[in-house]
Amino acid sequence: MNSHFEELRAETERELKRVFDARRGGVPVRLMESMEYSVNAGGKRLRPVLCLAACEAVGGNRAAALPTAAAFEIIHTYTLIHDDLPAMDNDDLRRGMPTNHIKFGQATAVLAGDGLLTLAFELTAEQPQGYKLDPAVMVRVARLVAKAVGAEGTVGGQQADMENENKDADLKTLEYIHRHKTGTMIAAAAETGALLGGADDATAAAMLAYGQKIGHAFQVFDDILDVVGNAKEMGKNVGGDEKKKKTTYPKLMGLEESKKYGFKLIDEAVAALAPVKGNTQFLKDLAVYIGARKK
Repeated sequence: MNSHFEELRAETERELKRVFDARRGGVPVRLMESMEYSVNAGGKRLRPVLCLAACEAVGGNRAAALPTAAAFEIIHTYTLIHDDLPAMDNDDLRRGMPTNHIKFGQATAVLAGDGLLTLAFELTAEQPQGYKLDPAVMVRVARLVAKAVGAEGTVGGQQADMENENKDADLKTLEYIHRHKTGTMIAAAAETGALLGGADDATAAAMLAYGQKIGHAFQVFDDILDVVGNAKEMGKNVGGDEKKKKTTYPKLMGLEESKKYGFKLIDEAVAALAPVKGNTQFLKDLAVYIGARKK
């Protein structure tokens, strides 16, 4: 899987460079530096890779999904910038580097997040280079992305997460938080990638189900890594959930039961791909990778 993952990741990096190069000179220098600082800080690029892989799995041309794939990474970066702010998670380390507000100040960090989020929707409305998409598909994709990352998705999940700090939340509340704060964007990357690849509704629904399961599993293992992970490998501080008295899967279920639950979700993700007629091996491998990751 690694070589293909790196191939898709490299395509994402080139697309991100194209996006920012095309806008250089039209954005205040410090704001552009702040936006690029966090986007270029690294990371797995899981969401864009998933978007491209879903497009490919249904027989589509990956070029059709490139702008939207970049949009997912740009949105993800905005969420990290805002989550790290003192008013939210108050973190000073991200991807092994000072968080955006530590480097550029809180005001510029807020504006960088705002700039990235709006840029992402510009990209979902952009015809891919050398490829003509059906405008109806583009509108559908933009709506799905908006719902996934708005108040019904990541924003709502972050609000619920903050409201439940220092509280003993139950499993239902915890799953709401994680399915919205993290899961909806991962699920949307899989669904929109399939749609951009020409998938019919049934295939897109199967890809959505797959994305929902791996999105959920991703957060279960993220909670586990916050307990057992290595800060150097992860590029961020560990043990933060306990310090902030957040409810996590290990806290509610114990470490071993959390692992079992995470692997169950991965098995369900793989099973959800059964209706997809294309080559889904990479997506299956990607699900397994989520359970094996160290960072």
